[in-house]
Amino acid sequence: MKLINKKNKNYTQVFHLFTEEEWTKTSKNFNKNISTFFTGKKHEVFVNAHEEGITYFIGIGKSTLQNFEIQQVAVKFSQTQKGKVQPVPTLVIADCLNEKQFEEFVKGLLLGTYNYPFEKTHAFWNAKFELHFENLSQKKLDTISKKAEALSNGQTACQEWLNKPANLKKPDTFSLYLKNLAKKYDLKYTSFNRKKCEELGLGAYLSVNQGSAYDAAFTIIEYKTNVKNAVTFGLVGKCVLFDTGGISLKNPDNMHYMKSDMGGATAVLGTLIYAAE
Repeated sequence: MKLINKKNKNYTQVFHLFTEEEWTKTSKNFNKNISTFFTGKKHEVFVNAHEEGITYFIGIGKSTLQNFEIQQVAVKFSQTQKGKVQPVPTLVIADCLNEKQFEEFVKGLLLGTYNYPFEKTHAFWNAKFELHFENLSQKKLDTISKKAEALSNGQTACQEWLNKPANLKKPDTFSLYLKNLAKKYDLKYTSFNRKKCEELGLGAYLSVNQGSAYDAAFTIIEYKTNVKNAVTFGLVGKCVLFDTGGISLKNPDNMHYMKSDMGGATAVLGTLIYAAE
């Protein structure tokens, strides 16, 4: 998503963010009837269509809201306005947001574009879409854009693998994906087959694999930063691609969660993508 430090005279699309307190103070500057539908409460959206274009009034709630709540507002806005928001240069009026809060807003806009199976068809991924925001320098906006896209790419990869049905995620399929991912981001890739796991004494790990018709792949992916004396972190993610253990005994109400037993691994996957990007 392009973030640009400028403000033109004319826009066909505007995102105007309000806290409840700010709307109370400034509502007199707008059509008095708008207050019947919009008061700045969290998740409120009022679409003000006029001859020159469209202004989205976006409520973010109380001025004391936390940063993650701003991301929540942006996610919901992105989801509910899909197909309505146009891929055009868009002015953002958000005097109520500081730098970190604006970053969370941008992250939320991108994270809210996810839907399975994921394709970047939302207007926010269109090359013609731009957010114009004059409250921050271009350098800061570039950093926010890079971080937001990296986070979104990492998280959508998590969601995409988690949501795949069992017939689309076998060990060899996932291993090939990880191998190609490591090549793309210049990560070190190591994978142990059953024989190697036996040699290493990974008995508990192999005992779980006995319930599968497919051989497991104990995989290690390493990202190495160029920062000197950086701290080493190890993330361990459980990756049961589809949990069939005791499937005939389990309550059917939660059977759809069996595909999410690889959630630990996808969290590690997303973290690696974010770090690499």
